[in-house]
Amino acid sequence: MRKASLYVFIAFIVVNALILGGLTGCKKGSRSEDYAWVTIDENYEPQNFIEEFIKNDSEQKGIFPVYIKNYGQDKSILGRFRGSNFARPSEAAVRMSFKGLKDWMLIDLKYNNEKNQEFLRTVLYVNVDGNWRVGDSGRLLK
Repeated sequence: MRKASLYVFIAFIVVNALILGGLTGCKKGSRSEDYAWVTIDENYEPQNFIEEFIKNDSEQKGIFPVYIKNYGQDKSILGRFRGSNFARPSEAAVRMSFKGLKDWMLIDLKYNNEKNQEFLRTVLYVNVDGNWRVGDSGRLLK
């Protein structure tokens, strides 16, 4: 009888730990704060095609410096993205939305516009059939 009550007690502890973990909002995955802002200016060496595009576009518009957080293909960050076309999408949803999708990348952009107002947005870049383009833009949900 003692052994049975010990198993019940252990089961009780495990169930309570799982319930407590769920109630306290334990979440897996990355957070936006885990990524550092990178400054893109005239002297920045782009790490990939998208960063090169952002640098060239910023130079043409005269809005240096531009700050980015490159989340790459972080699926947990993608799940917090809300844009015009997506709300908390999974990678599968993104793949289904863009026929011929080869790659995708999620990036936060921050800069001051001509009126010195801070502009912050999250952009989902997609590579469809070898061509990079903006798939959606919006923001990250908390």
